[in-house]
Amino acid sequence: MIEVLIADDHTMFREGLRQILSDEPDIVVGDEAIDGDDALRKIRSRHFDVLVLDMSMPGRGGIELIAQVRRVRPQLPILVLSMHAQRQYAVQAIKAGASGYVTKTSPSGQLADGIRKVARGGSFVSEEIAAKLAQHLQHPEAAAPHSLLSAREFQVFQMLVAGRKVSEIARTLSLSVKTVSTHKTKVMDKLGASSTAALVYYAVNHRLVDAGGAAEADA
Repeated sequence: MIEVLIADDHTMFREGLRQILSDEPDIVVGDEAIDGDDALRKIRSRHFDVLVLDMSMPGRGGIELIAQVRRVRPQLPILVLSMHAQRQYAVQAIKAGASGYVTKTSPSGQLADGIRKVARGGSFVSEEIAAKLAQHLQHPEAAAPHSLLSAREFQVFQMLVAGRKVSEIARTLSLSVKTVSTHKTKVMDKLGASSTAALVYYAVNHRLVDAGGAAEADA
């Protein structure tokens, strides 16, 4: 039996996932986590076979949370379940240590298939993401500027767009303010942005964040 921890901040969505997975004879939802801190507490206290993780939880989440889970439980497979269908999110999640990536618009059967695959030590991406990865490999010259960001640069980019200050990012990532400032400069250069507000505009324009969820940014 594959025991799963579901980490998502929406109660109704967690209940929906639990109901979907209840029809699978070899998968059981062992527990639920409402945010990143809750997920870390629970994986520290007991064993799970797979963590199904929402990329967009408030507070501790995204690439930062994947990296922290990796440090706490290196052998725990992480299957990301995300609203973001952009190829870059999947690439960065896998670089950070996720074993698989499924979009929330995927058929429910793909979630169960992904859980089984990563539980066996394999990797899994939903059909939608696989198609975009294949397209990128066939036409690399069409890559968007944000695809040139390193995993750390993309993480800093996400946090800046979410409205977090350089000093706060430095504390969260255990980096110096100077290092984060250097990452910010590189991100802005690669994306052709002259301000944090321009980064937010870029993120919204490329559907890397919801227009309604982007924090107001100071120029």
